[in-house]
Amino acid sequence: MPQVSIITPCYNSSEFLEETIQSVLHQNFTDWEWIITDDKSSDNSVEIIKKHQDSRIILIKAEKNGGAGHARNLSLEKATGRYITFLDADDYWQPDFLQEMISFMQSEKAELAYCNYARCDEHLQPKIADFEADIEVNFDNLLKTCRLSLLASMYDSERVGKEFFPEGSKREDHVMWLNLLKKIPYGKPLKKTLAKYRMREGSVSRNKTNIMKDQYLVYKEHMNFSTLKSLYYTANWAFNGFKKYSKIFN
Repeated sequence: MPQVSIITPCYNSSEFLEETIQSVLHQNFTDWEWIITDDKSSDNSVEIIKKHQDSRIILIKAEKNGGAGHARNLSLEKATGRYITFLDADDYWQPDFLQEMISFMQSEKAELAYCNYARCDEHLQPKIADFEADIEVNFDNLLKTCRLSLLASMYDSERVGKEFFPEGSKREDHVMWLNLLKKIPYGKPLKKTLAKYRMREGSVSRNKTNIMKDQYLVYKEHMNFSTLKSLYYTANWAFNGFKKYSKIFN
């Protein structure tokens, strides 16, 4: 049984997939399994994955295109590691990501941890200031802005259990983290930059206007808040999202 399970959804990711694979293969911590679920890609993503003959890489091919949340859930079902972490097929880890995160969680006795990450263009060159893991996250402050990024976070499934994603929501990661933080008091910040996030133009997470309704449903449908309370937190999320990605504040 590996110590860490890495969860990755893959859909038509051939442009950046090889760089992502290399960032995992070059980790200085080696006791991991990497469960990649291909979500019915129409490009050569599967071929890129298959060419790496490493028994720690487990490829699942989804029977239908079900979205990132569905693909992550298929991987989570197969995961056997104590520590769960996530890496999308276009993101990148520094070689010491796993080692630093696990050491931090063990020394701090943390159930959930997150670190700084660099916010880069498509060529992994810095675009705006690094996102900083600067506060302990809890359920209340995570309602106003999602400080937990999948590529820079890790949780202890032995202590909190596996947390699955709601399917069909474009904000499935925020809902998942909120549900996890209902179980524990807080997640701890590791103030080191250990990952790189590609700020790709047109991505779902970058297009704030188009996902305002989806964010509202996080509170209204998934958290069962009143309409007024849901609107209040949606407004907070929108303002904090502007601050998070605007060069005015970076």
